[in-house]
Amino acid sequence: MTEPFSVPVTVRGYETDVLGHLNQAVYLNYAEHARWSLLHAAGMTQATLLARGVGPAALSTTLHFKRELVAGDEIEVTCAFEWGGGKTFHIEQTIRKADGTVAAEVTAVVGLMDLKQRRLVPNPREFFKELSTDPALFGL
Repeated sequence: MTEPFSVPVTVRGYETDVLGHLNQAVYLNYAEHARWSLLHAAGMTQATLLARGVGPAALSTTLHFKRELVAGDEIEVTCAFEWGGGKTFHIEQTIRKADGTVAAEVTAVVGLMDLKQRRLVPNPREFFKELSTDPALFGL
């Protein structure tokens, strides 16, 4: 199995709360940043998706906090797609400190929405294969 796609991030002071911990909402921003970075690396920009009349739709997100993050922490945010046979797929993400400690785990259930019909496309996997310049980044 290949390593999941990842992006580095440095925790910024303005992202922390009064306790000095990374604000809970920012974990989700980091996860979203990694997802869009993966799409971009695979040749799928927002413009590409809009031109085809589709866009990703998050249906649910679960975030498990494991260890605190503080300003200055160097972290890595991974992103791996897990495909099923239906209209949805899972994105598994890990937010890890430089020493390997897992700070958080994020699981999202996502679909690809037809922007005109406002419904999920029946087989998002095929869209990702077709629109991507590097489908292997999506495990395809």
